[in-house]
Amino acid sequence: MSTTMKRPRLLTVEALDDYKLRLHFVNGSIYTVSMAEELEKTARLGLLKDPDVFKKATIIEGEGWTVEWSDLDIQFCADILWLDAQAQNTTDENTKIFATWRARNGLSLSQAANALGMTPRTMSAYGNGKRPVPRYIALACKGWEIENARQNVLATEDV
Repeated sequence: MSTTMKRPRLLTVEALDDYKLRLHFVNGSIYTVSMAEELEKTARLGLLKDPDVFKKATIIEGEGWTVEWSDLDIQFCADILWLDAQAQNTTDENTKIFATWRARNGLSLSQAANALGMTPRTMSAYGNGKRPVPRYIALACKGWEIENARQNVLATEDV
């Protein structure tokens, strides 16, 4: 990576076959991210299953905060795409668990730090690969998710 990013921002996006996006970030990172699973599990995104429609992915020139299909009013923010890129492109299982956890739950660095009782700086070091994600952090992410789901079920039962 040539420079750091406070928040992930895109320079360009290129739609590829098989519902993949090649993402060029402002720090020089280039990742390919598969969107196939997301398209399958979210009904609203079914419109993007048409390859000709999917190929219309763009970013707003000079901004780079989202990948969008403006005709359909569908957007993916660069933050989530960055997390997906980390999760899909790492070979380390603990890093994959950590990045997937943050992406799936839409957690900022501060929210992730608060959830795990750590500092945002540590979360950032895990997220950008400067520090390996320890196994106990990966397990804590899984435990947090289970506990969070349990609390949500209890909250809906009280209603």
